[in-house]
Amino acid sequence: MTIRPLLLALPLMLTGCSTMANMHMPQMSWSSLNPINWFGSSLEVTDEGVGKVTASTPLNETAVNDGLNGDYRLMSGMSMSNGKMRSFYQAMDGKTVKLTVSGEPKGNVDRIVVSDPDVKSQWGVKIGTPFSDLYTKAFDACQKGQGDDAQNVECKAPNSQHVSYIFSGAWDGPDELMPSDDSLKNWKVSKIVWHAANN
Repeated sequence: MTIRPLLLALPLMLTGCSTMANMHMPQMSWSSLNPINWFGSSLEVTDEGVGKVTASTPLNETAVNDGLNGDYRLMSGMSMSNGKMRSFYQAMDGKTVKLTVSGEPKGNVDRIVVSDPDVKSQWGVKIGTPFSDLYTKAFDACQKGQGDDAQNVECKAPNSQHVSYIFSGAWDGPDELMPSDDSLKNWKVSKIVWHAANN
């Protein structure tokens, strides 16, 4: 008597097969099978730029968003720097600015400031890396910061023509003087900066 239920189920199974044949399978790329890509690709600061944002990236929302993998909400603005008009996009995560991408209006990207602790340089440097991990002295590598970073110190990244690190920390000396090497050894990276122009 088990044949009767099978005969009743057979037409249903066959019609199910014919509808399955007309379904389209989703497209799959081999790169999606790579475990590294399962959790999204994190951005990295290199000598060429940040993520896919480089000196050849137009300074517009679509290009910047694509270059940052759509990982952030972008807010645009204009500012003045050394008497010149600048355009910028702030890459936001909630209410926190994680990156600032800037350049001349209607030009290409020429500067990216990274303050996102999840973004590191190709050399493994990230927000919070101590000065002493990278340098023994500031001479020939560092200078006083400028503008919003006047209280900080900016140092050229070793082995890079386009990346520098902004260090922040405690210093009891005069504002116009560079902190001593002994003080700097406890300072930490607060921003990673990529410049299109050579350091």
